[in-house]
Amino acid sequence: MASSPAAPTRRTLLRTTAATAAALPLLPTPAHAAPQSSRGTELILLGTSGGPVPMHGRAGIASALVVDGRVYLVDCGPGTFGRYAQAWLTAEQLTAIFVTHLHSDHLSDLYALLWLRFGGFQPLEGPVDVYGPGSAGNLPAVWPKGRSVGTVSPSEPAPGTEDLIAGHIAATAYDINVRMRSEGWPDIRTLIRPHDVRFPLPKGAGPRKLMAPPMEPFEVMRDDRVRVTAVLVEHPPVFPSFAYRFDTADGSVVFSGDTAPCANVARLARGADVLVHEVMDLDTLALGGLRPAQLRHMEISHTDATRVGPLAERAGVGTLVLSHLVPGATNVVSDSTWHTKASKGYSGRVIVGNDLARLPVGSRRT
Repeated sequence: MASSPAAPTRRTLLRTTAATAAALPLLPTPAHAAPQSSRGTELILLGTSGGPVPMHGRAGIASALVVDGRVYLVDCGPGTFGRYAQAWLTAEQLTAIFVTHLHSDHLSDLYALLWLRFGGFQPLEGPVDVYGPGSAGNLPAVWPKGRSVGTVSPSEPAPGTEDLIAGHIAATAYDINVRMRSEGWPDIRTLIRPHDVRFPLPKGAGPRKLMAPPMEPFEVMRDDRVRVTAVLVEHPPVFPSFAYRFDTADGSVVFSGDTAPCANVARLARGADVLVHEVMDLDTLALGGLRPAQLRHMEISHTDATRVGPLAERAGVGTLVLSHLVPGATNVVSDSTWHTKASKGYSGRVIVGNDLARLPVGSRRT
């Protein structure tokens, strides 16, 4: 079918064949298989779609890193609560949650996951640490300039992770109090430990300044299974926005969070075994009738699939996993299209993320 390379048609962008799709490298373990061992490190993609709008075939963004049977979650987008159970993960395994930034599609199921499991059948085993951005301090400037925009909660217009959790608990106090009195559920405040991630602020960084000036990774937490470090990433106008790196005895996994191509991500991912990076298909989005402000946001805040390969190559990662796919619908952009675009400029293995797929990470080092 003939089409202009500079302006591909929608049919050209979406076209694929069964043979091409079958040839793509897939995650090796069946999506619905139960974990086989409590030892080692495994990446599970719970949800792989970006944005708050439901997408055919994919739930909202969420990833689980399972280390020696303990679960470390990165983001909790729409659908995480159900996908977590479908992945054969239990509440008692949940150890910590890491939020990359405070956009709705990354935290819509955060409180639900904890609130619905703090007591009763198969509840949380112990305190779950929740790490995420603190308050931005200031709101971003209005764009385009000159528009009149109201402010919700003007006394606290930019709450961070700690205040977010406190607000959720206060808003659901009746249910919590009733269950504590009538069903013997524990005090939820003893089971959630929120942490505003604190970090050395690079010169010039801020909600109305630079989103992600050059910086060295900083430590967020560590325990006897994992060390977690982070950097600021380029996701205007949301500040701060983080990428996280998890170093385990088996290998290293990096999650980009939402970001435009960013040198800080390449620095954080240097030599990692796996880089889980967000991608969008800007060609398809341009055909989708987005308003100018929406399209501008996508262009400056996200990474087109054709630009992620060179970043992964520069970082020297062994495997590039595509997630937070925009648009995420499996009947709009095919896996073969994602794979072809992301492979440009990258010599490693590319895996197109699909919900509930699993990937063993490295091998246990003595």
